[in-house]
Amino acid sequence: MKRGLLLLLVILFAGAWLGEKMVQDPGYVLLSYSGTTVETSLWVLLVVGLVSFLLTHLLLRLLSKARIPTTELRHWGERRARRSAHRKTLKGLQAFAEGSWWKAQRYLSQAAPRAELPLVNYLTAAQAAQEQGDAKAADELLERARRQDPQNTTAVDLAQAQLQFERDQFEDCHTTLSALYARAPKHSQVLRLLHHCLMRQNDWQALAALIPDLRQNKVLPDESIQALELRCYREMLGTSLAQLPAETEHENRVQALNRAWQDLPARLTSDENLVCDYVAQLVTLGEEARAEIFLRDQIKRGWSENLVRIYGRLRGENAHKQLEVARKWQKDHPDSADLLLTLGRLSMRNEHWGKAIDYFEQSIALQASADAYGELCRLLQHLGEHDKVATLLQEGLSATGAGLPNLPMPDKAAPISA
Repeated sequence: MKRGLLLLLVILFAGAWLGEKMVQDPGYVLLSYSGTTVETSLWVLLVVGLVSFLLTHLLLRLLSKARIPTTELRHWGERRARRSAHRKTLKGLQAFAEGSWWKAQRYLSQAAPRAELPLVNYLTAAQAAQEQGDAKAADELLERARRQDPQNTTAVDLAQAQLQFERDQFEDCHTTLSALYARAPKHSQVLRLLHHCLMRQNDWQALAALIPDLRQNKVLPDESIQALELRCYREMLGTSLAQLPAETEHENRVQALNRAWQDLPARLTSDENLVCDYVAQLVTLGEEARAEIFLRDQIKRGWSENLVRIYGRLRGENAHKQLEVARKWQKDHPDSADLLLTLGRLSMRNEHWGKAIDYFEQSIALQASADAYGELCRLLQHLGEHDKVATLLQEGLSATGAGLPNLPMPDKAAPISA
């Protein structure tokens, strides 16, 4: 009762105020269109407008209650909006294909709410924003795409990771991809992008753990998988000592290196590159005796000219035994120039100068190499065979420098000029 009385008072007060205003100044409005002129007061125009609005509202309410085709009107409006969104989407995709990034972003983002596939619009618009260097706009578009379909965010998160990778935000990219990998461990694009991200982060341990999934889902060719696996373990073996504190004791360093070797897959422990890396690490630690024993065992398992050459450079615990081991190999490999070079070096360790000269000369006869010529010349120089050294140097230059271009040479008597 009180509310009704209060409302009535407000209406009476407003009516009195409007009546006074209408008397004071009725106003003047002139409407002209195509030769037709309408003149009226301002207040009459306002009243006509208000009555028209109320009548239209009432008519629409009646139509709605009578179930007369207002739904058809709504459907017509929706179809019109969809057609407009379709046209803008096509314009946006065309602009994207042409590299018109600003147009593509504008058309695609405008059409996205009414588009048939709004996710495609948002993702493409985000990429267009990224191409313009507008990371903030790209992230906002991706967030809108995520809100569009909260139950299916794999595509959005993958696009987010791709943009983060392109911005060199590898930590953020790794975080995004790790969550994706947990949800979709067999998604090839997730695996491929995670592989690239870990490569850029030099996270070889995580990358090695990812290799089984890369292989099982055929994300990379078999040859690339094998090369990647080898590189991972070579990097891990190579950094096994670098990761230790500077004050780490020698024996602990050796144990850390051995653990890194033992952690290798069994099929890779015979790989020549890894064997060479492990031996080089042992030599760096001053463990040539251990390296000699290890390398001797590797050569017994599988002959390798390169490993045999390295074997001759190692100072084993027993030089005589090391030489005898190499002599036994000669029975099965009499025509190995690298083995003869190694035998020459091991003979020098045992101070068998004459045998060393014979081995070096045989190695050169089979395959002239700079190492064999260098060792022979060095030995003869210390033995006082200077003339023979000069002859060998000339022979070695001719043999090892065969690939040098044919250039003019100065006359012996010509003065040296700049």
